[in-house]
Amino acid sequence: MSGYIIANVQVTNPTQYEEYKKWSTAAMKTAGAEVCVRGGQVQVMEGDWAPERIVILKFASFEAAKAFYELPEYRKAREARAGAAIFCMVAVEGV
Repeated sequence: MSGYIIANVQVTNPTQYEEYKKWSTAAMKTAGAEVCVRGGQVQVMEGDWAPERIVILKFASFEAAKAFYELPEYRKAREARAGAAIFCMVAVEGV
């Protein structure tokens, strides 16, 4: 079964966030992630959730999605992101 990472991002420092994007892109390539959504328009259809920037990544398995978070490249990305964004992220098992 595939695995996904879904993140809701509120960018607070766009200049610094560019460094995060550089390292997170490297991590995605290392992990073989398929980028399904990375930014773009958001339209709330129901509920009171008001996301600003959505990211959805697809992985070969749920385990691979969870392992992505600990990759050395993604650790560097997280360090670069500190103070540049408010981040909520989950790993989800696909069908």
